[in-house]
Amino acid sequence: MLLRADSLAATQAIAAALAALARPGDVIVLAGEMGAGKTAFAQGFGRALGVTDPITSPTFTLVHSYPLPGAKQTLHHADLYRLETTSDVADLALHELAEFGGIVLVEWGDVAAAALGDHLEVRLEPDDDDDEDDGDDDDGDEFGLDGARLVTIEAVGPAWATRWARLSSELEPFRC
Repeated sequence: MLLRADSLAATQAIAAALAALARPGDVIVLAGEMGAGKTAFAQGFGRALGVTDPITSPTFTLVHSYPLPGAKQTLHHADLYRLETTSDVADLALHELAEFGGIVLVEWGDVAAAALGDHLEVRLEPDDDDDEDDGDDDDGDEFGLDGARLVTIEAVGPAWATRWARLSSELEPFRC
């Protein structure tokens, strides 16, 4: 599914729509280059689930966990950017976090996607056809999201099959 987010608010609205359909055990891979909007997406996702703590990139701590209010589940936000081997990824026990009632967002997860099993991949990238992006990163956007983003969502494995039609319907306003 190919979507276009023309602002930070649109990126976070896409994340919120996805969060509304997420359930315990889900692994969601966030892919894209540095500054593509992975953490901003995670912030919108977490906010939609009721997380009130600031969501920051766990680049140095590798995993941040946020208990979800009124639920017996947790949002786990991982960042694989600094990991060098697949055994380093295995040491994070992301599958176990998902299995025990967690929803797991994995920034830079595409580098270890084969080891993550069923997951939803969300790829964010700048829209090169965006006429409004002047290339100047100093526009006051605290998240560094200048210009539009293309967001590609792909289900890997059957975990999202029963939710795909609803997700597609919810994201229709953002379709390219």
